[in-house]
Amino acid sequence: MARPREFDETAVLDVATQCFWNRGYEATSVRDLAENMGMTGASLYNAFGDKRSLYRRVLDHYVQSSFGDRVERFEGNLPPRAAIDAFFEEIVEASLGDKQRKGCMLVNSALELAPHDLDFQRAIAKVLVRVEAFFCRCVLAGQRAGTISSAQSAADLARLLLGVLLALRVLARVRPERVLLEGLLRPVTALLGTPAAKKRRTSAIQRLPGA
Repeated sequence: MARPREFDETAVLDVATQCFWNRGYEATSVRDLAENMGMTGASLYNAFGDKRSLYRRVLDHYVQSSFGDRVERFEGNLPPRAAIDAFFEEIVEASLGDKQRKGCMLVNSALELAPHDLDFQRAIAKVLVRVEAFFCRCVLAGQRAGTISSAQSAADLARLLLGVLLALRVLARVRPERVLLEGLLRPVTALLGTPAAKKRRTSAIQRLPGA
């Protein structure tokens, strides 16, 4: 009879996430992971497989706790234009609060792993498709409601917003300056039309430092 696991899986995945996020995939050793997760190397392999398998679990965990969480909080609770604004506001605040300049783990993975690993390239691409789809749903809903301009197609605006998000995340690692980041967003979000009232979205934003 198999013995039950004697650890909190979510907690150890949080620890592994911080290890990989701080150092990157290549620079993080199995020994580093085991020590920080409070596990032996053998226990780590038994629970999560090799380092590559663990990283995949960690990346999925990170995406759900960052992007997935934001979509759940904003898309269902705010008008579409306000959801887009709140999404970017939280990204800016998270970037400015990132004292270690870790950036976005998904974007870091796209730069470090995707060019050399087809499986990770596909996995990361799927997440970016989800992000683009979130923006597209919000834009379409806003265009139908008359709160977002229809001068550009929803698909094109969604792609633009995805590109701006990635650019913002990379830029913030080297120049985490509010004037710069907000200045990047203003002309882009102006294309959407009249901004939503800030007071309507403030209560839905629960900041996640460094997310």
